Amino acid sequence: MLIIPAIDLKDGQCVRLKQGEMDSATVFSSEPGAMAQKWLDSGARRLHLVDLNGAFAGKPVNEPAIKAITDVVGDDIPVQLGGGIRDLETIERYLDDGITYVIIGSAAVKTPGFLHDACNAFPGHIIVGLDAKDGKVAVDGWSKVTHHDVIDLAQKFQDYGVEAVIYTDIGRDGMLSGVNIEATVKLAQALHIPVIASGGVTNLDDVRNLCAVESEGIEGVITGRAIYEGSLDFAAAQKLADELGTK
Repeated sequence: MLIIPAIDLKDGQCVRLKQGEMDSATVFSSEPGAMAQKWLDSGARRLHLVDLNGAFAGKPVNEPAIKAITDVVGDDIPVQLGGGIRDLETIERYLDDGITYVIIGSAAVKTPGFLHDACNAFPGHIIVGLDAKDGKVAVDGWSKVTHHDVIDLAQKFQDYGVEAVIYTDIGRDGMLSGVNIEATVKLAQALHIPVIASGGVTNLDDVRNLCAVESEGIEGVITGRAIYEGSLDFAAAQKLADELGTK
């Protein structure tokens, strides 16, 4: 089980939001490259980046900060990035800059043809991010809940050739209220590609609970606020996941 540190970027700084609200941002660092180095030194095997401004603007905004991170990481570990990715040119530029996986979220739901084209153009590099509330997919920074069932959409995108699905329970993200294990497992059981859990990780108990269902197809979990505010020790979490994963 991969424990994946999140680095959310707003105005060039590393922040965390509560339930996707831009005005609820807490700044954790003004040096994204240094933050990436911290997680690298702590044993991270993948990083999760989000261009928050880009997600709301519908185009890349924090490219200098993203480049600072990829310059630090180099080829050491994979880096996945989402936020404001709406065309193939942007994907190509990010991959050239050292990003390993590009995450397509709202655009996948609203313009599935774009996701299909991206999977064809950049096989092995596209992850889809599905944010859901009560089983229904949300888009546009979680401001709109659609009628789309998350499992139905995930299966459709799996057929397109996405590498994995990042599943976020938007009722729990940034709230330190625990992972929605039941919904995450239900989605993973319906797919043959990996699911990465996101939203609500609080402490080592959440890691234990996820490791218990890892065999259902849950590859990792993204954690942000918990590792920045200290309720979860990242190195201890990855160590525990490794120990549980070997049993």
